[in-house]
Amino acid sequence: MTDAIAADPADISTFQDDRAAGSATGTERRLAEVLAGVVRVEQVPPHSHFFDDLGADSLVMAQFCARVRKREDLPAVSMKDIYRYPTIRSLAVSLSDAASASVPSRYSLVEASAPARTPVTRTPAGARAPAATVRYIFCGMLQSLFFLGYSLLTAFAAAASYAWISAGSGLFDLYLRSVLCAGAGFLGLCAFPIVAKWTLIGRWRTGEFPLWGMEYLRFWVVKTLIRTSPLRLFIGSPLYTLYLRALGARIGRGVTILTRTIPVCADLLTIGDGTVIRKDVLLSCYRAHGGLIQTGRVTLGSNVLISEHTVLDIGTEMGDGAQLGHASSLHCGQVVPAGERWHGSPAQPTDVDYGRVGPADCPTRKRAAYGVLQLLSLLVMWLPLTTGAVSALLAGVPLLHPLLNPRPMASPAFFVDALIISSTVLCGSTLGGLLVLGTVPRVLNRAIKPGKVYPLYGLQYGIQRVIGLMTNRKFFTTLFGDSSSIVHYLRYLGYDLSRIEQTGSNFGTEVQHDNPYLSSVGTGTMIADGLSLMNADFSSTSFRVSRASIGPRNFLGNRVAYPSQGKTGDNCLLATKVMVPTDGPVREGVGLLGSPSFEIPRTVLRDNRFNHLRTGDELRHRLAAKNRHNAATAGLYLLARWSHLFVITLVTMGAANLYPSLGAPAIALATVLTFTFTVVHFALIERASTGFKAQQPLYCSIYEPRFWHHERFWKMASVDYIQVFNGTPFKNVIWRLLGARIGKRVFDDGCFLPERTLVTIGDDSTLNAGTVIQCHSQEDGAFKSDRNALGSGCTLGVGAFVHYGVTIGDGAVLAPDSFLMKGEEIPPHAQWAGNPAQDMQGKEIPLEDRPEADAAHAARAHGN
Repeated sequence: MTDAIAADPADISTFQDDRAAGSATGTERRLAEVLAGVVRVEQVPPHSHFFDDLGADSLVMAQFCARVRKREDLPAVSMKDIYRYPTIRSLAVSLSDAASASVPSRYSLVEASAPARTPVTRTPAGARAPAATVRYIFCGMLQSLFFLGYSLLTAFAAAASYAWISAGSGLFDLYLRSVLCAGAGFLGLCAFPIVAKWTLIGRWRTGEFPLWGMEYLRFWVVKTLIRTSPLRLFIGSPLYTLYLRALGARIGRGVTILTRTIPVCADLLTIGDGTVIRKDVLLSCYRAHGGLIQTGRVTLGSNVLISEHTVLDIGTEMGDGAQLGHASSLHCGQVVPAGERWHGSPAQPTDVDYGRVGPADCPTRKRAAYGVLQLLSLLVMWLPLTTGAVSALLAGVPLLHPLLNPRPMASPAFFVDALIISSTVLCGSTLGGLLVLGTVPRVLNRAIKPGKVYPLYGLQYGIQRVIGLMTNRKFFTTLFGDSSSIVHYLRYLGYDLSRIEQTGSNFGTEVQHDNPYLSSVGTGTMIADGLSLMNADFSSTSFRVSRASIGPRNFLGNRVAYPSQGKTGDNCLLATKVMVPTDGPVREGVGLLGSPSFEIPRTVLRDNRFNHLRTGDELRHRLAAKNRHNAATAGLYLLARWSHLFVITLVTMGAANLYPSLGAPAIALATVLTFTFTVVHFALIERASTGFKAQQPLYCSIYEPRFWHHERFWKMASVDYIQVFNGTPFKNVIWRLLGARIGKRVFDDGCFLPERTLVTIGDDSTLNAGTVIQCHSQEDGAFKSDRNALGSGCTLGVGAFVHYGVTIGDGAVLAPDSFLMKGEEIPPHAQWAGNPAQDMQGKEIPLEDRPEADAAHAARAHGN
């Protein structure tokens, strides 16, 4: 951020009005010519509304923006400009105002490098040669050797522990041995990443180093160990902050951290007393950029609040008492002054207060007692009982005896035993899991009253954490999602869904909540995927659960975090990655896009062509056919999981057969075979779901078989296992196996590609953690998909989201947490940022970009 001289708004307005009248006419004429070519009409009247009168949609207007950017005689136009000024006349006035404004703005966005206080030395991307293929391959070989060595080490430890526990005599002796072994194993797994970090790295410092070298290998080893540590179980606990301090972080007293993203470069993280970091915050103190790993500081003062679904880039800072709203981000170099509240992507000042929970009595001794009880319950009860329960089951249930004493591998009985065991485990865990989810959380929830403020680290806090953990089971949302069954499952969990209007696609496969019994969704509402209902609010000493209610006849796009204070009502469109407003009047009958959000049309004429399929007899016939298709898909999903479990059971029994002769290496071999088979198995299942053919772009109704087949692909395409390969060359191999066109030496630190065969990524591109390249969109009853193409040397920032039909040129950069809308084209070597994303190279955020200036702009546009 840079400081600027404050200017009087009246002077700015007068200056712009004088210039606009003379400059808008030529711009208006040229804009009309370009738009006429896009929508294929002879002439576009200056007052015609892009969406209502011309029938355009966001994809068409994205093409218009791309053509305008290629004209040297026209200023650049963004999709945000299109929605705010939806006529040629108003758009021309706004562009003329922006071009003529010579008064510096109060806020500006610096280029996505490191700030002055974080001296990262950067080399221009064009001046670096691509990482050598030999070094790339050599790094992958060393990473695979590390995996093999770690597997062998844990296998020896597991074998020794089991042998020692089994040698015990009597129930009490077995319990004591289980406690000692479980405690030693747990503490060893927790301490190993800390020792490795201080041994291989020492203290992290700001700087950068190239990918695929030895320094990167040390970084990857430490990152992998840290993020697989069992202390992840204690996120949200005082024990977690102790773990971060052991890794080098400077963390004050009374800090609450709920995000599951563990900061890798912990030495560069500073957090003051009483700060709260809520869930789904991406905060790592490093990023990948242009073939480099860059490390930088993140400094948070005392009593800071960071809301959910936010991204903090390196080189960011928040002063004491500052707040960052949900669905927001701080880009490199941004500093939030003490006491200020910011939101948006990139963040900007606001007057919205996100700290809505009052304090409660939560002394230090209470925090310490909670942490000690957690640790003791794990070491003394859960781990020994789990170990003992497994031993008791294997010894006491005849059905499971073959796991310890399998028959010869060549005999038919060997396979029959595996068949019986895998079928019993899958059916039992599925039915038993449903039974537990419908009873235990419901009983526990009686101890929590909505709206009441409870202290942290008490009984109610522990109960709320257990409810959230138990009811957010991804297996069941994947099984029931994208079908008519999902509404019945969510109701079973405790959702209030009012009167259901069944569409067969009311919810996707990814929906989460803090408390299902305080989650409401109105009649006729459809939710694409990735909804997160924020039922719980936190302060540094307290928490409160409240009802989160989504109104009727809404449509929600992907990755929407909906707070309990959300100000939306009936018939709203909440676009992908939108920041749901929590202030002002209740929005109804409009669409909302961006962060901070602004209004757009609720629907467009193009999507109304399928309305006849959504009512009457036509809907009943097609919905019945869709239900049959989705039921078959659910059956295939369970069959795929069973076949996977069956082979894993065979591998386990084979390892037991080999254990007497090979010892611990048999366990390590089983681990490697399990990983290898998992990759091959799910790749074959996924490719089979599309007939071993590449997917093609679609535009159809959700009641057409083409869409049902796409839903089947989503359900069968399990990629949870692929995250294990983040930051390694093997992930690119897997993406290619799944059909994606991936170039050489691509660095993927945690990207997700929902439609692999529609994606092309060029050589030496850099994909950061949390990025999504999504080649589809569902809007009410319409489904659309198209190809995405990224050039060579591109960089997608942490948490960036790329929609369908997008082209990104060579060497282009998309900043963290940005949302690149469908149909956009980023020129080579450009730098885009924001939600929605726009060209930000050397660009300032003008005063007119704030909501209070919109009315004045509109008045001038209509007056010309």
